[in-house]
Amino acid sequence: MPETLQPAPKPTPLLERWWSAYLANRRRIGTVAAVVFAMFLAWHVVTGRNGLNSWQQKRTEDKALVQEIDRLTQENARLSQHVDRLKSDPGAIEHEARERLHYARPNEIIYALPATPQPQKSPAAPK
Repeated sequence: MPETLQPAPKPTPLLERWWSAYLANRRRIGTVAAVVFAMFLAWHVVTGRNGLNSWQQKRTEDKALVQEIDRLTQENARLSQHVDRLKSDPGAIEHEARERLHYARPNEIIYALPATPQPQKSPAAPK
């Protein structure tokens, strides 16, 4: 019997093989893509420009600034009271003049002592 020659099978083009592999695995590919996207989004939420790290730094800075504002407000109130006393109380004016300007009343003698006592030198022992 004569053998009939069958034509050689045609190689499938690359695009067709890729498309059939895609159709067989598209659920897996979609799941992997969704997981990668979710991981990227989570990373961006934590480390992004206005992410959690930045938010926490700004919150710490805000607390420090609030404390400084409170401290400065208290100091401002104290200085305002001091100014009011200097405007109206002659005793406060006299106290400031004596303390800061070293003023004295007539016929008063002021003794000025050093602010810190000087260490005494011990005599050197002969060798």
